[in-house]
This record gives sequence, structure tokens and C-alpha cells, in this order.
Amino acid sequence: MSRFLSIIFMCCAVLASCQRDEELPAATPTTDRREIIVTLRHDDFPDENASTESDTRSTARRAESYDHVEYCVTDESGSTIGNIKGIYDASTSEMKFEGLHEGRYNLLLFGIRGDWSNDGVTIRRIAHIDDTWVLFPEELGKPLDAEYFYSRTPFAVTALHTAAGEELTTDLPAEIVQRRVIGRTDFAFLYNNTYVRTAVQTRSALLTDVRFRTQLSGGGEFSGRSSASTIALDLDTAVSYLFPPTAEGDSFTGQIELTTRNYRGTDVRCSYTFDLAAVEADRIARIDIRATHPDDESVTMFLTERAYAEGGHSLILQDGESKTVYTDPALRSFNTAQPLQVSATDDGRLHVRFYSPRVLNDVLIRARIPVLGDDFVDLACFDQIPAFADFYETLPLIRRKSVGRTEAGQWISIPQMTPQELDGIEFKIESKDPYWEKLRQIIHGWNISFNLYGGDPDLPDGGPVGNWMGIRPVHCREVVALFLNFTYMIDMPEHEEILRANEDRLYGNGGVSDKVTAETVLRQMRQERTLRVGLVYPGNGIVGLGGGNVFGAYQQCWLQHYFNTYSCEVLFHELGHVMGYNHSSSFTYGPWAQELMNRFYVNHIDQMPIDRATYLNSSQNPNLYP
Repeated sequence: MSRFLSIIFMCCAVLASCQRDEELPAATPTTDRREIIVTLRHDDFPDENASTESDTRSTARRAESYDHVEYCVTDESGSTIGNIKGIYDASTSEMKFEGLHEGRYNLLLFGIRGDWSNDGVTIRRIAHIDDTWVLFPEELGKPLDAEYFYSRTPFAVTALHTAAGEELTTDLPAEIVQRRVIGRTDFAFLYNNTYVRTAVQTRSALLTDVRFRTQLSGGGEFSGRSSASTIALDLDTAVSYLFPPTAEGDSFTGQIELTTRNYRGTDVRCSYTFDLAAVEADRIARIDIRATHPDDESVTMFLTERAYAEGGHSLILQDGESKTVYTDPALRSFNTAQPLQVSATDDGRLHVRFYSPRVLNDVLIRARIPVLGDDFVDLACFDQIPAFADFYETLPLIRRKSVGRTEAGQWISIPQMTPQELDGIEFKIESKDPYWEKLRQIIHGWNISFNLYGGDPDLPDGGPVGNWMGIRPVHCREVVALFLNFTYMIDMPEHEEILRANEDRLYGNGGVSDKVTAETVLRQMRQERTLRVGLVYPGNGIVGLGGGNVFGAYQQCWLQHYFNTYSCEVLFHELGHVMGYNHSSSFTYGPWAQELMNRFYVNHIDQMPIDRATYLNSSQNPNLYP
């Protein structure tokens, strides 16, 4: 038989091109009796938790393409056969070869997945199967970037003579399954306190005096021993790393460094050592780090942004919230002097609800629990409380005994408690956020809830009934913004000054002769009131309604109160009615509503707690009425 079947590789995962010494003619159809095709596949790393080896491989086999393939064919004695040509098609994961004469052979394949350009791996030409074929670095300064696969497949070629001519047959399997000649090391951190885990800033490992195998023979045997390596790993970017197998008798040792921050703003560094018996080819070695930490027993819930996000906490007054919820005062109402509501639930959870269009940063919540004494203890710290937050989470002191820091800076032991022992709990809130300072300056709060007044927000037109239509969450959020600003404004020195400077223009229900003092107006504005706020239907020519505990305005007012003096005039006109004034007074169609208050509000909006419309961006909300 004069014609030989041969093998070449092709790497085309990136460039979709063949890498070979010589060009072959175009591949012949698979019906060609002289062409042999095999598919290259590989397994996933075995599942270390599987009960048997077959379980680990049963669902993991893949035919993903390689980025580079090396091959070698030897005769039965192990000597390399020269003059071999072949092709590897990465698009099909197939290897095609032709031209081998009758006989018994070994097919050696070395596959690479990934960028191996910086791994320092060298592949040699070999004369015999026992020769060193692949060299790994003598000094490995980093993990491997690529995965390396190997297979050795004995096969035979038999020539059959038929009437049509000579035909080759082979017992080479249609599918060759390769396994990795490198191992994977996974790092896992086990935390005693979830708030430590979510406060991690950096994680790193330093491998010291580690030695790896350096040589792989054509027959798949490892040998050689690298010089001692020191390798730094960034465990923030990855926790799984690839390495050659360690040399026999050499362990895989090192040190982990963990950096966290605590709620008091201090960085905490912890170190842990590990010792792994070996890195083995085609195996995952898991290094579990029990991250013991000084804050393991802390009673303080440290809600970093990551911790808060992982909690999946709800928000209130959001688009889509049921009208039966947001119009129920038992579920949705607040006093503007206490927009941040903190409580403990009957089942021992901390509940934090925030009526605010803005986020609040760096919040510390302290609590005085009667059964523990008179000291306030640091109970929870938030990197950030989102706008309209509705946070629920079980308190650590319900789960376990703990240690807490008092307001005076002393540490106390706290036994595990029951929810019933939280009766009478009292809270104190601290924050260095300038926004919190503004909220704290709201001294005379008004109680605000939301009312449909017969309207139906589920209908496209709001289901108008008389002068009302169904208020929606987009309007409710603006109600919060307006009344936070209004109740902040009434204690501003500048506001008091403008009233006193225009006292002669303030008059009551008896007309211009019914003088009202600035002191009277301030007292009326600072009086605690309860309002049920709705949305006015403008189809009847009415743009605002107010009186007693009823208050409402049409949609434009809620969108434009930041900058439009007419919208503010409507709002203050209705507030005048709430304060008990009629249309003969200066508080409705007179200077208080139409000049002093509306202009003061707009001109001083930059000093208000909610100082711009972009916090809510309500004008772009698709749930507005047309």
C-alpha cells in the first residue's frame, strides 16, 4: 500500500485558520474510504462530591474547540513516525488524517484551551514516546492561563482488498476523550458573621516554597521538579486557579490575607495559613478558609451597600404598588419630622422605612433595650439607606449571644434574646450626611397620608369622581418631597424674616382690615396637622382643594413645585384653606399665597432638603396621566 494516511492539526478558535507545516488539499467527504475522522472531546473537572467516578463525568462531556493542538503518531514500539500530515477543524472539533499503512500505532494528542502565550510552556518534537514532549516552566511565577489536555490512544490500521481497490479500516474510536494534565485549586471562605463577609475589601493569597512537575512525556508520564516558587494570587478577581501537578512529596502551602472594614470606619486585617497535600492532574483541590474575625460576635448589623443589595429589600410608594396599600394610613403614612421610621417587629426584625426621595449615607442606629439597662448600644450601621427604603432583617441578638458597643464606647456582653425582650426598645439615629442635618431641622412635622377620594388610579383617566381622580405612586412621591420642603421652610430664619417684613400685608377672613400678625401665621404653620392628600381632577376647572385635613392639587403642581411659581401659588392657596382662611384673606387670593410664599419656596429651593426635581424625575414617568 503506497499511499499514507496522516494527521495535521488546525487551530481556528480565534482566527478560524489552520496552523500546520504544509497545506493539504481540501478535505474530502467523509464517505471517502481512505479518510479517518475522530472527534476530540474533553471532560469537565470531576465533581468532588459525586459518589462515583462515572457520576462525575456523566453530564460534563464537551466538544468545545481547542485553541491549539499538537499530535504525534508512534509505531507499536513507541518510535515516532515521520512525514505525518493532518488537520484539526476547531469548528467541528474533528481531527482528520490519512495515509498510514497497515500496522499498530499510538496516537498522542495534546490540546490547549485558552491563551497559553504567557504560560512558558514549550512543546518539543520527540523521537520516542518516552521522550519529554511538553515542558512546564522551571520557575512558575503565576498560575497557568490556559488548560492543557492529553490523550494516548492505541489503534490499528488494516488494509482490505476489494474489487474496487484497497480499502483501509481502523479501530481508532470515533471519539477521543481527553483529560487535563493540570489541576485546579479553589479557595473558599467560610464566615462566622455574614456582615463580615459583605464588608470584605481585599482577599489575597501568597503561595510559598511550592514546587511543580515540569515535564510530560509522550506517554503521559510527569517528571521533573521546579525550583521553589512564590506566587501571589488576587482572590478578589478569581478564586479558582490552574497549576501543573505538584511534585511528589511537595505540599501546596501559603498564607491568606483578608482585609475588611468595620462599621466604625476602621480597616481590619486578618491572616490565615493553609497547607494542601497536593495539586493533582484533572482534579479540583478546595482550600476552605475559616475566616475567624474580631467582629464575629458583634451585635451590630453592618449593612454595606453589598449587604443591602444581597438582602433584596423592598421599596415603598413604587410604581405598581397596590392602591389598597399606599392609601391605607396604617401602611403608608409619616410625620415629616420623622421621615426615617425605625422599629423592631414582633418577630425580632429591625424595620427601617424611609419617606424620602433621596438616599441617606452613613447612618448609625443605636438602641436602648430596657432589659439590658440604660445604655444605648450600636445596633445597625448602614452605608446607605435608599430612597423610599423598606428594610426588614432579623437582629443578630435574636440569633445568638453577642457583644455590643455602647454610646460611651464600652463593650458589653449581650445574651441571646427573644423578640418579647425587645419590648420598650428606643432608637436613636446618627448620620454625618448633610442631608440628615436638613431633615433634623424639620421640627414641626405634619402627618401625611394619601387618599383616592373616590378616584380610581387603575383606570387610564384616573376614574374621576367629582373634583378628584385616583392619585398614583408617582404623585405620592412628590407629595413626600413637597411636605418635607414645606415643613423645613417654616422654620427657616429667612422665611420668618420675610413674614415679619411683610406683616402689614397679612390679613384674615375679614379682609384687609383684619390684620394677622407674623407670629400668628408662624404658629398656625408650625401647628402639627394631619392631611389626607389626593389628586385633583382639573376637568371641572378646579386645580386645587383644601380645608381641614383635606388637601389636593392637580398633576402639574406636583411636577413643577420646584420651579413654577403658579404651581406653588395653587399649593399655598390650599394650605391657606387648611390653616382656616377663606378667599377674603391674604392667604388664598392675596399676597401670602400669590407672592410671598410661592416665590420664597421657588427662590430658596436650593436650600431645601429636596432641592431639585431630578431625584424623582417624575416628569418623565410613564405612569403620569396624559
